[in-house]
Order: sequence, then structure tokens, then C-alpha cells
Amino acid sequence: MSTTRPYSPGDRGPEPSGASGASEGAASTVGAATGAAAPSGPPGPADGTPQTRGRQVRRLRLEGESGVVPLARDFTRQALYAWGWLPAATADQRAAAEDVLLVVSELVTNACLHAEGPDELLLTCDNKVIRLEVSDRGAGQPAPRTPHRAGRPGGHGMFIVQRLCLDWGVVRTPGTPGKTVWAELGAPA
Repeated sequence: MSTTRPYSPGDRGPEPSGASGASEGAASTVGAATGAAAPSGPPGPADGTPQTRGRQVRRLRLEGESGVVPLARDFTRQALYAWGWLPAATADQRAAAEDVLLVVSELVTNACLHAEGPDELLLTCDNKVIRLEVSDRGAGQPAPRTPHRAGRPGGHGMFIVQRLCLDWGVVRTPGTPGKTVWAELGAPA
């Protein structure tokens, strides 16, 4: 687990211009969902395995929205369908998609409870790893509660993230309030 690394291992670098799918210079609107267009081609194979594609990005503005947890889950579920993670042909593929939805819920919920609410959800998928990023204006440092007590209510969010993810961490931009909490999960086999 890394919680203060400025970027994840194998980070793909800064977002290319227009990665949100919006045209260069276009302003994002609050609550607007944008997504990088997937390369055109036939849908994935009939056996349910994801089609091989390049890096894909989807962005959802959450600032000022209500019901952000279900909004983020629905947005993520739509991306998983578009990227071939759903519908799942096997139990392992279904479990991988459910893990992604659970981690999104936990990250967005933490931003609601411990920051001033989430500003944005960014999803990136490259067929091997899906990266989830939730940005907020909070100053706190997320960390799994230690010791973890399974029978007590609350405090399980980052423990769940730690257990389900390949890696996770926090990125802060010097001189800018807030942070981005990121998590990476492996694609279904």
C-alpha cells in the first residue's frame, strides 16, 4: 500500500489534452459525464472476454451534485459495460466488476464523510488495470483504521480498498487545496 506516492507505479503520465473526451478548450459542466471515445470496432468476443483496446478514460464531475454515490456507481457500471467488463460471462469476471463498483462507492463515500464532498471521478482502463480517482478539497489523509475491527460499525472503507486493490494512494498538488485518492484493480481473467 502506498498512501503518499505522488503517482502510482507505472503511471501513464499526465492526462493528454482532451482526454476527457471533450474537445480542446471545452469547459466541463457540473455533473457532466464525458468519456474518451473507444476505438471503433466490433463488440468483444461472444465468450465475454474484454475486447483488446487502448487506454480509455471516463470523467464525471460530482461537485455540487446530490446522490453522488449512486451517481458514481451508475456511471462506473456504464463504463464497465462499454469496456467489456460487463456483462460478465464468469463468476470471476462478475466479482471483478463488483469489486470495482464497491471501491468506487467507498472512495466517493469517504470524500462525502471526511472531505467537503467529491469534485470528480476519473476512470481509466487499459485492459489490464482499471484506475479509479476521486478528487476532493479535503485536507485529511485517508488510511485504513488500525486495528481493524470487523464487528464495529464504520471505519471499513479504506480497509476494503486496501484488500481489493492492487495498489492505492493519495496525490496532492502543491499549492492547491484538496487531494486525489486513487486505486487500481486488475482486469478480470
